[in-house]
Amino acid sequence: MSLFEELNKKIVFVVGGASGIGAAIVETFRNEGAVVVNADYLYENRQLVASQENYWQVHLDVANEATVEQVVSQLVEHSLVPDIFVEVAGISTMDFLTESQTNDFDRVFAVNTRGVYLTSKLIVREMQKQHKKGRVIIIASQAGKNPYRGMSAYVASKHAVIGLTKTLALEVAKDQILVNAVCPGIIETKMKHTEREIGGQLRNMTAEEVLAEDISQVPIGRTGQPQDVANVVLFLASPLASYMTGQAINVTGGMTMH
Repeated sequence: MSLFEELNKKIVFVVGGASGIGAAIVETFRNEGAVVVNADYLYENRQLVASQENYWQVHLDVANEATVEQVVSQLVEHSLVPDIFVEVAGISTMDFLTESQTNDFDRVFAVNTRGVYLTSKLIVREMQKQHKKGRVIIIASQAGKNPYRGMSAYVASKHAVIGLTKTLALEVAKDQILVNAVCPGIIETKMKHTEREIGGQLRNMTAEEVLAEDISQVPIGRTGQPQDVANVVLFLASPLASYMTGQAINVTGGMTMH
């Protein structure tokens, strides 16, 4: 059921929409009747493919500037410059800082921070050219506000993402492009399950024990689902959020309150 008729036929570009939070966001906008372009590293097709009506897919490596440029050029060519851009792509590694590998640190920053920089720069540039008074919504993390053991690279990358979000919001406010971040807490995705396994090994705990610890830290008593995040993204894309920019909105069940 559509909640916002204003989003019908709007062009939504989702980066990292193949699984987890991204997949929930894609489905949410499709339910609103939007034209959705879903770009993800997992897709093989290097050219935009319309697999269903008003739904496109394309391969995108957000850390590779030439690849990002190619995809943005295709958006322009197909008249698919977005009204709403949602950047979800992200990875994590787990190790204590003093024992971590520099290559892992660089890889996390390449996707989580450089990826946000490259995609936002090139997409927003096209939005400005077409005078689109649109929305940019970047998936950060509560790790952009708090430290977590064994996640130095991820924490640092998400702090940087929030900084990029605020700076971009300030710079493009004059164009009526609103830029906000969403900071999920503990969301049940494949990546989170992997983190529990690896993080548990680092701390001599089972994944089940880590899950119990996770739940104990959330005031409302449960971890989140991808749809919990997608709902907030939808709100930020809607007319209800027309006086919001430069914000980092928590979706954490009360775990983070600042």
